[in-house]
Amino acid sequence: LLPKNRLLRQYERVLCEAVADVGVDINCACSYDHLLGSLSFVSGMGPRKAANLKQNFARLGGAIAKRIDILKKRYLGPVVYNNAVAFLRIREIEQLPNQDLHPLDNTRLHPDVYHRQVWAVKIAIDALERVENNNKDEENFKMESLKIVMENSKEEVERLFNATKMEWEQHYGPTFNVAGWDPRNNVPSHMWKDKVEELDLDAFARMIENSGQGKWDSHLQMIKWEFRLPYEDPRKPMAPLNGDKLFRLIAGESDSTLRKGIIRTGKVIKNGEYGSRVKLEGDISAFIPLRYLADKHVVSSDEIVNVGQVVTAVITEVKKEHFTVDMSMRMEDIKKLPSTWERPLSLLPLDEDYFDMGAAQRIEQEKQAKRDALIDRQNENVGTPSTRPKPGRQQRRACAHPAFRNAKHNDVDRELKESGEIMVGEALIRPSLTKTNNLAVHWVVKLGSIKLIEVQECEKDTEASIGKKLKVKEHEYGSIDELLGRHISPMNDHVESLVNHRKFKDLPEDKIEEELVETKRRSPEGVFYHLCWMEGHPGYASLRFILSQSIKQYTIGITPGGFSLGSKVYPKLDLLLNDFKKNPRGMTSSRSRIASSSFTSRSTQHSGIDSNRQNRLGQASRPRPPPPTSVVPPRPHPPPFPQNFPPPPPNGHLPPPGRPPNYGQPPPPPPPAYNMPPPPSGPPPRPPYGAPPRPPAY
Repeated sequence: LLPKNRLLRQYERVLCEAVADVGVDINCACSYDHLLGSLSFVSGMGPRKAANLKQNFARLGGAIAKRIDILKKRYLGPVVYNNAVAFLRIREIEQLPNQDLHPLDNTRLHPDVYHRQVWAVKIAIDALERVENNNKDEENFKMESLKIVMENSKEEVERLFNATKMEWEQHYGPTFNVAGWDPRNNVPSHMWKDKVEELDLDAFARMIENSGQGKWDSHLQMIKWEFRLPYEDPRKPMAPLNGDKLFRLIAGESDSTLRKGIIRTGKVIKNGEYGSRVKLEGDISAFIPLRYLADKHVVSSDEIVNVGQVVTAVITEVKKEHFTVDMSMRMEDIKKLPSTWERPLSLLPLDEDYFDMGAAQRIEQEKQAKRDALIDRQNENVGTPSTRPKPGRQQRRACAHPAFRNAKHNDVDRELKESGEIMVGEALIRPSLTKTNNLAVHWVVKLGSIKLIEVQECEKDTEASIGKKLKVKEHEYGSIDELLGRHISPMNDHVESLVNHRKFKDLPEDKIEEELVETKRRSPEGVFYHLCWMEGHPGYASLRFILSQSIKQYTIGITPGGFSLGSKVYPKLDLLLNDFKKNPRGMTSSRSRIASSSFTSRSTQHSGIDSNRQNRLGQASRPRPPPPTSVVPPRPHPPPFPQNFPPPPPNGHLPPPGRPPNYGQPPPPPPPAYNMPPPPSGPPPRPPYGAPPRPPAY
């Protein structure tokens, strides 16, 4: 469902968050290859820094006994050390026999709070009501105080856990959820009896702030909880998804948005022997049983609805285990008030003391009026097979305009082509075959090139009449004459300014590319460009240029307002070219991406990136092909009368088979070219859990 690069980026983010939650034992990660990968996801590090850390670990030998040694022995630089040290743990292993490890080196606390500022040591000494001494055993005195306080807090956590479990089992039996017990949230502060709880850390934080050393309140609270739960895994065990939660995650719906009595609109995708299958908004599957398609007796679902028809029905049952709903189109069900339907148990009951029943009834009456109007419109659309328009059949119009033809696509094209140059710039209009309320305009851009424009009709009196409003995308016209005068005529003027421009050449695209390559070969320092028609896509021009060795191109559309490039429309062609000449590559970021030509789409420039370089997930980068060295192969000649499809996206990404083209739509932007800089990989580095705030400026 997701592109591979986005999926890998999300995987990388999740791994970074998991490593930040549980930390990494630096000695084990550097000693065992299967654990080395976790170092790559430590905030502030990556594959290269992790590999360098392992090399330094092997070169210096032994194991790291203190966090501060990572900086002293230059395992890491000062910046990387400051960002990553809070996630690197020092635990007891076989390589560290009889070592007196610092107890806080296995916590989330940053060394700045117990080495540089020593707030954690002061809290431990004050909790034990000891007095600091300045003799030679000062370091042992501090570490002993920390161990005593942490052991006291650990015993208090065990006492609270046993007491909570015993009390629960006395009332509810042996159903206590061990994984769900969280002492941070489930135990009130007055229940804690450990040494740290006796201290007023808020007053201590205010005293530090008043002395001008910054705000340390959050760090002091973190010290207290790391004394109690050193590097406790905050993640909860994965629980199986039940029906309601799984339905909400997959369908994006809940009982408040999808329940009995709610009216929904969908499209009929299949008519069967027992009813019709409907696809609702949000890709939710629905089924309308045969007896609920109409109030009268129904023999076949084809009598009521067609495949592809949009229908409106009311939900009668939600089957979450099957990810589907049952619906009804009977008038008696649609007219029922929402308050008469059964309310789901997951929703709070309506309390008469707080719920305004009168206001609810007024709202239901307003909705009932809208519902009746919707039913009337639905009755107009639903009929018998003889009265319903069949998809793909042309609806003739009663129109005497000289530019209108009640003819098919091929007949109109044949008339325009047989008329020759006299019809260049002219347009003929016919009923559309795709939709009954649409018209199709055949506009002759140049000799042998016809562009098809889809027009939507609005405010029609009858099926055979022309709509009072004609819409082409965001443009709206009141008649056929206004459509030809305000839409087709300005585009003819823009075509004339294009073909008379000094940079335009009426040559095939492959000839233009060969000329650009030859010009670049003679003058390597210049940037050369030309304008030409896109041979296979009428109504679109191509701005082809060469910067280094490969030909690039921008697709230019012709609109009544001027020349469109991406999302911007230029009233004059020179304005578009001025923006292009200022920064040819910069236009891809905000307007239209650069699309490689036919012979450059299969070969790109070598960017100098090491093909053996690996990303954080251990995947090797795909080697890029060298630049082409042979002569540009000739492009096959287009058919005499090209099909009127919009330009395909570059690099050969064609639309899926069976999907009709969007007439007159500009091509979608292509993916970035190989020589564009890659997007940044991975999330921004997270600040270390427990890092001190920035010191105040003096």
